[in-house]
Amino acid sequence: MDDRLVILGSKGGPAIRPGGPSPTSSLLEIGGRRCVIDCGLGVTRGLVEAGMVLKDLDLIFITHMHSDHVLELGPLLHTAWTAGLAKKVTVFGPQDLMEYWDGFLASMRYDIDLRIEDEGRPDLRDLVEIRLLGEGAIPLEDDAVRAAALRVDHPPVIDCFALRFETADWSVVFSADTAFFPPLAGFAKGCDVLVHEAMLARGVEKIVEITGNGARLREHLLASHTMAPDAARIAEDAGAGTLVLNHLIPADLLGFEHEEWIEATKAFSGTTIVSHDGLEIKR
Repeated sequence: MDDRLVILGSKGGPAIRPGGPSPTSSLLEIGGRRCVIDCGLGVTRGLVEAGMVLKDLDLIFITHMHSDHVLELGPLLHTAWTAGLAKKVTVFGPQDLMEYWDGFLASMRYDIDLRIEDEGRPDLRDLVEIRLLGEGAIPLEDDAVRAAALRVDHPPVIDCFALRFETADWSVVFSADTAFFPPLAGFAKGCDVLVHEAMLARGVEKIVEITGNGARLREHLLASHTMAPDAARIAEDAGAGTLVLNHLIPADLLGFEHEEWIEATKAFSGTTIVSHDGLEIKR
């Protein structure tokens, strides 16, 4: 298995529009491990289209409990189970993840129990281990891949974590959702790829206009997310090799072209890539 990063869902926020991209999720294959980062709506289809066999699910990381990052976690695991999952999957995430998983299992109890008895499947409840994320090293019990988490600034959410994965040959960092957060540059120091969320100021105003939430939505976006020029500052301070702009706001509105994103991140001296669903970056 070659090391690669696949952006499965590239848009910020939970809404979907005709022909538009999906909310946040990524696949990182590194050092022989398969890491799914966030499980927004569409992650299951995205993984299949990226060539992954669902019963080979390995590690899942949920950066925080906003719906566009966790909504399809349960359906992904259930679908993998119906596709032949027979070995344990470890899911790392914030404090409230256990409540989500228990609630999903309760909602699907009839189907799960029926398939165990009628189809002879192993019990899905025995195949998923939930582990809580905290700052610092993440125990993967793997000598080849090292992982770590950093709590970032995404109010009003308290438990929101950037993630770093590295081997001797490759390092990839995910910012998660965050306001401009200078300590992230130290966390991402020297990484080969930094996947960082990004907004365009003009796009914020357009989204506020079309959603009708007005001042409250604008206040949230400006307090909790990062403008593209600031994402470039983080990448430059980190000395990252490649900056992948992701969790794009806006990602699916007409009139916001690729060149505008590139111009907004010109402070970064490395390579900038504007993500889209299905984007693949190989080591």
